[in-house]
Amino acid sequence: MKTAIVGFFLALGVAATASAQVYCWNTKDGKRQCGDTPPPGVKASTISGSSAPSAPPAAATDSKGAAKKGSPEEEFRKRRIEAQKTREKEQQAQDQAKAKQENCDSARAALRTLESGQRIARTGTDGERYYLDEGQIAQETERARQAVQKNCN
Repeated sequence: MKTAIVGFFLALGVAATASAQVYCWNTKDGKRQCGDTPPPGVKASTISGSSAPSAPPAAATDSKGAAKKGSPEEEFRKRRIEAQKTREKEQQAQDQAKAKQENCDSARAALRTLESGQRIARTGTDGERYYLDEGQIAQETERARQAVQKNCN
């Protein structure tokens, strides 16, 4: 049992080195040994062609270096681009909904102020303060109601 374990670790250690091939053979005692060079006159079997890590398979590309249509790499890129576009659309819809809610809130606040009965003051282009009369308040109230109707539905 110990010899099998030692042989296994020996084979594992030899396989981990940068040798070209790993050979296994049976000794005169009937024990199995592995190494990079078998003794002369022994029938050895090859375990692996190379212990160096193999390079990943090259992606299928056309003559211009672009991934071929239908390759897994190209399909992955397409799915990733589609997912990004979907996220951007969802973000844009959320931003629009948030802006609409903010507009609704400010329109309602303006309407409450206009309907409160308080005097409403504005500042003119010359920097002077003036108060709205009843007709101007009615016009502003109507605009505020339209804004509420537009943004709060």
